[in-house]
Amino acid sequence: MNEDKRLYIIGAGFAGQTIADDIKRKKIFGSVKAFLDDDRNLIGKKIDGIPILGPIAEVASLLRFKKQDEAIIAIPSAPVEKTRKIYEVLKDAGVAKIKILPGISQVVNGSAHLVQTRDIDPLDILGRTPVTISLKESLSYLRGKRVMITGAGGSIGSELSRQLLSGGAERLYLFGHGENSIYQIDRELRLLQEEGVGEKATIVPIIGDMTDRAYTDYIIEQTKCDVIFHCAAYKHVPMMEENPVAAIANNVFGTKNILDSSIKHGVMRFVLISTDKAVNPESVYGASKTICEKLVLDAARKAGEDKKFMFVRFGNVLGSRGSILPLFMEQIKTGGPVTVTSEKMERFFMTIPEACSLVLQTGGVGSNAESYLLDMGEPIKIIELAKQIIKFSGLEPYRDIDIKIIGKRKGERDFEPLWLKEEEAKPTDYPKILKLKNQEFSAEHLDSLLEKLKPICVFEKDSSSMYRNKEVLLRILLAEFPAMERTHQK
Repeated sequence: MNEDKRLYIIGAGFAGQTIADDIKRKKIFGSVKAFLDDDRNLIGKKIDGIPILGPIAEVASLLRFKKQDEAIIAIPSAPVEKTRKIYEVLKDAGVAKIKILPGISQVVNGSAHLVQTRDIDPLDILGRTPVTISLKESLSYLRGKRVMITGAGGSIGSELSRQLLSGGAERLYLFGHGENSIYQIDRELRLLQEEGVGEKATIVPIIGDMTDRAYTDYIIEQTKCDVIFHCAAYKHVPMMEENPVAAIANNVFGTKNILDSSIKHGVMRFVLISTDKAVNPESVYGASKTICEKLVLDAARKAGEDKKFMFVRFGNVLGSRGSILPLFMEQIKTGGPVTVTSEKMERFFMTIPEACSLVLQTGGVGSNAESYLLDMGEPIKIIELAKQIIKFSGLEPYRDIDIKIIGKRKGERDFEPLWLKEEEAKPTDYPKILKLKNQEFSAEHLDSLLEKLKPICVFEKDSSSMYRNKEVLLRILLAEFPAMERTHQK
């Protein structure tokens, strides 16, 4: 047992007490020295021999924390403002290592476990307080079902997988192209289950490429899945500008393969993860997702009224792989500068857990052939976000860490709208979930567009000269999406 490591649990409520019990039972993580709480009815009492000290701000400054000591913030219902204040108090008191229990809407089965705690990061103290959702209640539609998550190793897919543990699904199929990422999420879910988190769904990792039409069809047939959350996509805007054929081949034709097989084999629910970049797209990635949205709505018509095929659109998520938050943190670690593409650039942001909770809820309450949008609140300027993250790291912008404006990259725009005016985003009965008015499109025109793109993305002997022809592909996309001209001028 690591007796030298003292643990201080912030919050003496149910979550804090269950974590303390967890630590005592395992006997390997150190010992709980005290609870810290602001509740004057609890201060001065003991729980299982552990004293409750407080108020937090007053007592933290009096404690002499050692380098190896840790604090665990175990108040899953706390608003962002309170968490931020507690974090600042602990940092000022000299606590080197601070962990946090996720918000109540992301705690998998409603009770706290040590294994669910993680290092605190800027997402926990920046932005707004996430909406609270009862996962148990919102995921009741998945009980006894077979659920597939494509792109399960990605940022969205992996968090969906974690939260799906509480859904009572019979099986969770983790489908992905990357061996390492699927291995990681598979291992994590099994560890959570071993620790008593979630329900005992059978977890099945599947390595595969959704652009392989025959294999995709085989997998969906063999798994007999009832529900698919389709997260798999190439998403990095500048990278997809350099690799436009790969973007369309993977995102569009991969999605079409999944949809065609879903219809063929009777998948009951299909939820596509979409993006604000699909709105009047100016990038190749955005264009690929616009086509995907239309593919889902077209598939919904073919699937029949007893099915529920839909898409959920939202803006940026904080902390996804390759996004600005990990980039900024890495830049700060190396002494800067933090690079921002434009002083004007702003984005809508939501945490990954909140977005996933809302996606899962939408999957249950959404209707066939409908389009949904997550309410992202107000946009944030990227340069202001950079300043906040530098301050979170205990440094001062422009003094300790410089911020450098490097200019927009191809395909980027200063502002990403979440919906077209014609889509008339309207509230639903569920907080943060909006319904969009579908835009009319011709199924024949969609088929024609796919026929033009197919020989470029899928090798066919009769049209081998077109295969991987980047220039022709861009001409097709520019003709289809005139807004792309703004970011693709020679």
